[in-house]
Amino acid sequence: MRDQEYRPWIHSVLLFHLCSVSFGQTVYSVSEETNTGTTVGNLAKDLNLDIKDLAIRGFQIVSGPNKRYFDVNIGTGILQTKERIDRDEICGRSTKCTLELEAIANSPLAMYRFDVNILDINDNPPIFPATTEYLNIFELALPGERFTLPQAHDADVGSNSVKSYKLQTNEHFSLDVQNGEENISPELVLQKALDREKQPTISLILTALDGGKPPQSGTLKILVRIQDANDNIPVFNKQLYKALVSENAPNGTSVITVHATDLDEGLNGDIIYSFVRRAKSKDINAFAIDPDTGVITVNGYIDHETNSAFEIRVQATDKGHNARAGYCKVLVEIVDINDNAPELSITSSLNTIREDARVGTMVGLITVKDEDTGPNGAVLLKILGLVPFKIESTYKNKYSLLLNGPLDRESVSQYDVTVTATDEGTPPLSSSIIITVHVADVNDNAPRFPDPIINVYVKENSQVGGVIYKASAVDLDVDDNAKISYSLLEGMMRSFPVTSAININSDSGEINALQSFNYEEIKTFQFQIVAKDAGAPSLSSNATVNVFILDENDNSPSILPPYSEHGSVNSENIPYSAEVGYFVGKIRAVDADSGYNALLSYHISEPKGNNLFRIGTSNGEIRTKRRMSDNDLKTHPLVILASDHGEPSLSATVSIDVVVVESSSDIQTQFKHVPRKDDTFSDMNLYLLIAIASVSVIFLLSLISLVAVKCHRTDSNFSDYNPPMITTHPDGTWSYSKSTQQYDVCFSSDTLKSDVVVFPTPFPPADAELISINGGDTYNRTQTLPNTEKVRVKTCSCIYGLTLMVVP
Repeated sequence: MRDQEYRPWIHSVLLFHLCSVSFGQTVYSVSEETNTGTTVGNLAKDLNLDIKDLAIRGFQIVSGPNKRYFDVNIGTGILQTKERIDRDEICGRSTKCTLELEAIANSPLAMYRFDVNILDINDNPPIFPATTEYLNIFELALPGERFTLPQAHDADVGSNSVKSYKLQTNEHFSLDVQNGEENISPELVLQKALDREKQPTISLILTALDGGKPPQSGTLKILVRIQDANDNIPVFNKQLYKALVSENAPNGTSVITVHATDLDEGLNGDIIYSFVRRAKSKDINAFAIDPDTGVITVNGYIDHETNSAFEIRVQATDKGHNARAGYCKVLVEIVDINDNAPELSITSSLNTIREDARVGTMVGLITVKDEDTGPNGAVLLKILGLVPFKIESTYKNKYSLLLNGPLDRESVSQYDVTVTATDEGTPPLSSSIIITVHVADVNDNAPRFPDPIINVYVKENSQVGGVIYKASAVDLDVDDNAKISYSLLEGMMRSFPVTSAININSDSGEINALQSFNYEEIKTFQFQIVAKDAGAPSLSSNATVNVFILDENDNSPSILPPYSEHGSVNSENIPYSAEVGYFVGKIRAVDADSGYNALLSYHISEPKGNNLFRIGTSNGEIRTKRRMSDNDLKTHPLVILASDHGEPSLSATVSIDVVVVESSSDIQTQFKHVPRKDDTFSDMNLYLLIAIASVSVIFLLSLISLVAVKCHRTDSNFSDYNPPMITTHPDGTWSYSKSTQQYDVCFSSDTLKSDVVVFPTPFPPADAELISINGGDTYNRTQTLPNTEKVRVKTCSCIYGLTLMVVP
């Protein structure tokens, strides 16, 4: 609607209001903070414009600073808000806030001017410049005095601005508000006298209220600080102080602290302490007082015998303009103390004592002195710790240090004897002195080997002169008593002295080999070494050394008879009709070594790739792999290789010619006998030959009925006390190594050969066992062999064959 007069009270209750055009101009009103899109007025209607022509004529608001807040809907001609409007930001505290705008239309060109009044709403509370206001008021201020308070600011205008103040209720202050033309100002009025000592600060709350509906408010905290006046004197918490201080107390020793308080503050409450000096009070110079803390300290020499007590007057003065003071009395009593410690001195002493010294031997003489008297001068001496010494009084202040137990230098070589002298004062004083006593060594410990039995392992064929072991003995003594020399005790190694095989370095204890050892001749020997010190008298100890010779693979396998005959042609005959697995012959070999060095295996070396014969890897048996054919040769030369398992492996070879005959009747019985090379031909050998001949005749008679029958030859071997060593093979067979020479004659039902194994002297010991190995790779244990010379014949038979073994 149109109106000639602007009325603010109507604008505050309307969200938007259309006003009448004054002097031919359109005016609209809208409240601040309205939402975007709020309708301000029907601009097309008020400007007499056809809504249909707005878009055609390009009706729009002309660009300007106020265009950002408004927009025209071309379809309806309605003027709307475009963004939030903050009247306080646009117009500040101006009573009237009008935004001028212009619109333009084309065809025909026309310009329209209109205004929009922004109506204020109560959207801002009163705000004080600060949250807290500090007032300093002198405690002697009189009632009625006024103190100006800060004004509150309200961004709103008119009735929405600050309209009143109110003060928190209290007994000291009231509030007086002064109304001006544009604003009102609050003042604080003192109603009751102040006393800082009772209440140093007063806290008040001032509230500012605006005229909005509902009204908004803001608060200010007022902190009134009461300024002090020097209206109080310092007061001590005691009128008489008593203190004790020991004589000879060092300068700076605290005696007592006096304390006074002043209810005033600032300089009026700051206190300075001092002594009240009177005539003839020079003794007071022995003390000093800290002017700030009131601590009284020793400031000179004080002695109970000179002056047993001091009376001091102390004053406390404040720092106010008209200084005021308070007084007290301090009584200091000097306490007599035990201020002299005993003094120890060594008149004479022994720095070194033998470890075999007798109990009661004097080690040193001690003198004690104490300047005090009475109980303070009575002294008691004692030794600290557990040491083999004691203290005995000799005469007045003289004391002796005596040996009180056995000494052992190897356990403790030096004693630091701490002697303490303590008087009977209260508190007791003491002093100490350390007397160092060295224990001299006595040769009371023999050299000791780490172990009384020493095992040494030496490889055979080791280098002559090499160190096989280094003896090391320990002597707990020192110097010459611990200087050790080594030697060998005379002993025998078989038939020659030990000293011919080994030697020991007397200084280093190194044991050297004087010869190279052969495991096959000697496997172990024993001797003793002696460690002797250089003391007087000297002491010694022994150790037994067991030397074990370790086997080396230094012996090649030896082929046993009948194939070991030198220069002879070894041949075997087999029939043309021989079946698969037909027994051709057996190679036997022995190795003088032991263990894996004597573990033998057999192989056909030549011809390589032979497909007619095979040999047992562990038992040495040569057998056919297939039947004969017309294309086979009549004579088959074989080279058999016997190898041990040492590192490196050693081997021996034997050549055998296998001759194929038409029938088994053509096979002739062959006897092979390799005699033992011996310097003498004993009666035992004669008995053995007669036994062999007898068995051979009997065996030949049995062969007539067994020509066409196949038989598996069983060979037997006997083990002696020393190697042969029985060793198992992976295929379950056994082999052995030879330690003594032996005769071996073989007989077989298939090949017209039989075996007789003869073991000559030396005999095995009485408790040895004889182990026989048969062709089936099994073994039998026989009864213990006797030590007397006799012959035992053991016959091992199979189905068609017989093997005779004669053992001396």
